[in-house]
Amino acid sequence: MFVQVCLYFYCKCLWRCLKFVVRKLTGQCELQRICYNTKPGAARTMKIEASLKGSKSKRLQTSVSVHPDAIEKTIDDIMELKRINPDINPQLGVSLQACLLQIVGYRNLIAEVEKLRREPYDSDNPQHEEMLLKLWKCLKPNSPLKARISKQWCEIGFQGDDPKTDFRGMGLLGLYNLVYFAEWDTEIAQQVLSDSLQPKYREVTKKELSQFSKAEWEKKKFDKAIGYSFAIVGINITDLAYNLLVSGALKTHFYNVAPEAPTLTHFQQTFCYLMHEFHKFWIEEDPLDIMEFNRVREKFHKRILKQLQNPEMALCPHFAASESLINM
Repeated sequence: MFVQVCLYFYCKCLWRCLKFVVRKLTGQCELQRICYNTKPGAARTMKIEASLKGSKSKRLQTSVSVHPDAIEKTIDDIMELKRINPDINPQLGVSLQACLLQIVGYRNLIAEVEKLRREPYDSDNPQHEEMLLKLWKCLKPNSPLKARISKQWCEIGFQGDDPKTDFRGMGLLGLYNLVYFAEWDTEIAQQVLSDSLQPKYREVTKKELSQFSKAEWEKKKFDKAIGYSFAIVGINITDLAYNLLVSGALKTHFYNVAPEAPTLTHFQQTFCYLMHEFHKFWIEEDPLDIMEFNRVREKFHKRILKQLQNPEMALCPHFAASESLINM
């Protein structure tokens, strides 16, 4: 333990000495080198974030958690602390501001999402009820809901005759995401719902077919493709998106697609992407029964995490609702 502590401080001191030498040689501080040598996006913003958090200056450490309205003042403080002339380096202030907007915005997005997650569904709240009924109308426009408490809710993937009990895990966040998907990507949401009720096989390649034994092929011929409960899976994918956000894994995506602060709309659009991709992944995996859901979900989770390890990764969904975000 003592050796590890000594090694930590040794590496820390060595790193700071190295930074001092590089600054003397280049005439630029670390923030300048990052902004000038790294293209805009996740690569730059994450390096700026790490540099500020790892600074020995408390003012720099706290700059990543300021109020959005204080960002301009914070940039001035950073320039003053680093003895950088803004008239000679005007682009640096612009670049730092863009990075801080993303960093602070991500933190605020977590708080906003957490607030929705913690708010339970209240059937006595007219707004909550209105959103729930909107979900039905978007997904089943040609099938009027006969009653608020009805077995019809099972047709869109809820477990019982009153959906409010299914939102306990993710609170209003689950409902917000499902309504967004159904309202803004209606055609795809309805198709995913239809496929979940009438599941399809993925096509078996000739190579796979040649690898089947006679017994396996006989079993495969009589197997049924397995569907899933659309709404319940939507709430589950909301949980997956929430964990990606809170863990910081989604920084790569948001810092690449949001030119400034990522918003709740960015998060909901990411949910749409994940929902659609999970649906395709479920068909590819072709599980034997619904009991394999957790295995498939975990495998899908690992695939998304691996994609997000690429600093240039953007989960660019092919949905109408995302076009305005991609073009920002």
